[in-house]
Amino acid sequence: MIEYIPQLAEAVAVCLPSAAVGLIVWRMEKKMERGFQAQADREKVREENEVLLVQATGAAIALGEATAMALKNGHTNGETEAALEYAREVKHKQKDFLTRQAAKTISGGNWHE
Repeated sequence: MIEYIPQLAEAVAVCLPSAAVGLIVWRMEKKMERGFQAQADREKVREENEVLLVQATGAAIALGEATAMALKNGHTNGETEAALEYAREVKHKQKDFLTRQAAKTISGGNWHE
């Protein structure tokens, strides 16, 4: 039995560095995957924000155009009411989105929807 101890020690000495490197590489891969997922989540949120900004710009333009037409014609019409409703809808969507993001930031939550 004593004659096997040097062989066992040699086997452990050969395998231990490989196992340690394997464990380190595995941990690094997991950390990178989490980073990539977090980046993808942030990009999704950024994209949603961009869509809301474009919608808000469109709503502001539509409302301005409808207001100008109402002033020109001397009375409001269905276009003014529709533009105002659209502007309100977009405003509330944007406010809800920003509130959700602020709550996640304050609570330290993740970026997942």
